[in-house]
Amino acid sequence: MTTAARRTRAAHRVVVIGGGNAGLSVAGRLRRAGVRDVTVIEPRTTHVFAPLQSHIAGGRARVADAVRPQQKVTPPGVTWVQDAATGIDPDRRIVTVTSGAQMPYDDLVICPGIRMRWDAVPGLAEAMSTEAGVSNYDLDLARKASPALRDVTGGTVVFVQSPSPASCAAAAQKPMYLACDWWRARGVLPGIRVVFVTPEPALFHVAEVDAELRRKVAEYGIEVRRATELRAVDADARTITLGREGGEEALAYDLLHAEPPQAPAEWLASSGLTDARGYVEIDPETLRHRRVPSVWSLGDVAETQTPRSGGAIRTQSKVLVQNLLAALDGEAPAARYDGYSVCPFTVSRHTVVFAEFDRLGRPEPTLPWWKGSMRENRLTWIMDRYVLPWVYWHMILKGRA
Repeated sequence: MTTAARRTRAAHRVVVIGGGNAGLSVAGRLRRAGVRDVTVIEPRTTHVFAPLQSHIAGGRARVADAVRPQQKVTPPGVTWVQDAATGIDPDRRIVTVTSGAQMPYDDLVICPGIRMRWDAVPGLAEAMSTEAGVSNYDLDLARKASPALRDVTGGTVVFVQSPSPASCAAAAQKPMYLACDWWRARGVLPGIRVVFVTPEPALFHVAEVDAELRRKVAEYGIEVRRATELRAVDADARTITLGREGGEEALAYDLLHAEPPQAPAEWLASSGLTDARGYVEIDPETLRHRRVPSVWSLGDVAETQTPRSGGAIRTQSKVLVQNLLAALDGEAPAARYDGYSVCPFTVSRHTVVFAEFDRLGRPEPTLPWWKGSMRENRLTWIMDRYVLPWVYWHMILKGRA
């Protein structure tokens, strides 16, 4: 890097909206590359490693494993503004926050994630407030799910997957397999009716992974409602209404594990930076905005044309930072994101099916020589439960991986 380039980076102001996986990964990489003025806007004081919520719900991890104080995980040298963004003026290059303060930037990275819309299904929010409503998409509900699933000895347990776009939509299946394996070990699985509701035609869109999941579904005796969505919940009667082409079905439940519909923050739409659905309109390969070159985006809120997952962010952050730095040096962005995403399925209490794929749904294993990663495996369980959380806390959030 030339002396002039170093001076340019040191004087550059980058504002990052969102202090989750994506925001801190990018901030850490930028600081390590010599960008001194990096600010992260994040209202929460507690940082949650969301993938562990499935393990918490399934009784295989503690809440303490998944949380850290936001201050402690913010990379050294990065300024943390504990507030929430409420508006962006891309012409003036200003972000407005809840307090009314205005934050100028030279480049802006948008990655606040997407919001859980519990209110989008009539009765769903009310059901989650009862003892019979749980989810791995909220830390408190995952905490509640662990004893609720553990103590089931009979009745009907329903697991619901949300329509896409959603953050790690298929993660709704993970506590289901963990619970079934536990019930089987206790000898109570034959007396439990397990129903899985998915809006998709398959359990997963990658054929190799779908085959493994279908095998596990058959092994556990799970009833599957494909191409079906949750339309309403009656928490008092403990019934749900399911809808699919050709009609509706009413189903009684004793325990409901639900993934909520999801959507971007409403305030983003007024920025002029989103598509018709509210997602940031970027080039899915360079992660730079299609019309405003000072704006970048990654993570769940970005329209990357690939299934959304936390595991995709490591590759996205690397590409985004390489391209942002290239732009600072007066060069065209050359790094390309191919849509890589990953979804580890905990199919038992000791095994995982590790799904890695590209934008077109083609397998893209991190270790190309290992042909068995998409099959049920104990080694991938160890990676998912222990190795990846360590890498996340100690390397990814610091911009080192």
